[in-house]
Amino acid sequence: MRTRTIARHFTLEDRAVDAWPLLPFDLAPGERALEVVLDVDRTRGVVDLGCVGPGDDGAPTAWRGWSGAARDRFAITADDATPGYLPGELAPGEWAVVLGLHHLPAEGLDVTVTVTTGGSPAIEREPSAPRPEAAPRGSARGLPAADGWRWVAADLHAHTLHSDGALSVRQLAALAAREGLDVLAITDHNTTSHHRHLPRAGAEYGVHLLPGQEVTTPRGHANAFGDIGWIDFREPADTWFRTAAERGGVASVNHPLAADRAWQHPLALPPDCMEIFHSTWLADRASTAPWALWPRWPCSVPIGGSDFHRPGDRLARPTTWLAVPDGELTDAAVIDALRSGRTAVSLGVRDAVLLRVGDELRAVGADGATLVDADGHTRVLHGDHVRLRADATAAVAGVPGAGWGPYRLETADREILAITP
Repeated sequence: MRTRTIARHFTLEDRAVDAWPLLPFDLAPGERALEVVLDVDRTRGVVDLGCVGPGDDGAPTAWRGWSGAARDRFAITADDATPGYLPGELAPGEWAVVLGLHHLPAEGLDVTVTVTTGGSPAIEREPSAPRPEAAPRGSARGLPAADGWRWVAADLHAHTLHSDGALSVRQLAALAAREGLDVLAITDHNTTSHHRHLPRAGAEYGVHLLPGQEVTTPRGHANAFGDIGWIDFREPADTWFRTAAERGGVASVNHPLAADRAWQHPLALPPDCMEIFHSTWLADRASTAPWALWPRWPCSVPIGGSDFHRPGDRLARPTTWLAVPDGELTDAAVIDALRSGRTAVSLGVRDAVLLRVGDELRAVGADGATLVDADGHTRVLHGDHVRLRADATAAVAGVPGAGWGPYRLETADREILAITP
């Protein structure tokens, strides 16, 4: 067993040159375990933690995991790893600790990393979860859909112990089952280590767990959906979206207006999807936040996400509805619904919903709500299930031609109830 210490002082000038510096170290043949401990004064700054191993060219380019600022220690062996990191062969050669200089004080910050190779490091175990009482899935509402299709309830933004969440994959799957979700996308930050746990946990708790990754930087976050491998957050944002599409996935801009997490990356093309309803906006549902960026990216598919991290957060608020073919629910069906724009967003699984079915709008559980189109034309709805043409708002206002989406349902106090393209 070998131990070495790497000590550095990082300044704002260092961060300007490289926000994600590498601290190289070697792994000798026969060393079958790796442990890294980060020592930094977190009262003065925020430094993220990750790891790369030898790539095909021998350089440290093979991504092995990320814990951001959620952990100050990780371990990797051939058979197991700290959540957020990938187990597997530890090839001899050049490795590197990856740091993220997220926040540094003006005078700089001392960082010490201790690397131990060999030995038998302790590895955190994921807690299990009891099987919950059966809850009707959102799809059991039988919402109106075209022949051969059905609407399923999804939460497209959630985190586990594999990044900065508090629950294991199984615990989160159990909670999703209790909330009545059909689909839950687990989108841990800058890692795919949770993907290998999803099929078994999804089958155990009866929820389709969609692989995802929240590509996370200080200038904005994006979700990449699908079992498409790791997306390098250090590349330009256009590369994230292009890579996701090339690998058969789809990607979204997350919480585009959210204080220090707001979207600031330039994009050559509109994003596939946009998180037009985020849990942080639930406290002020009369806010214009969901609509502020729509004129910029009108072709992006609207979705919603709870951004669940820990008990006290509300999973499935908001809920994204996806129109998928009748039959088995698969990753491909979910990805196709997102790519094709067959989505709608409601406050929750059991709340009022506004759907597109062919050239009609269908409002369910929205008696007394106001339908609003993108131009501000309105129409008050009466009845538990209302069906009308998509141009109905403009027609009522005496405006020729069709109204424009996205459409929304509002209360009398202009609180948002539901959204559809």
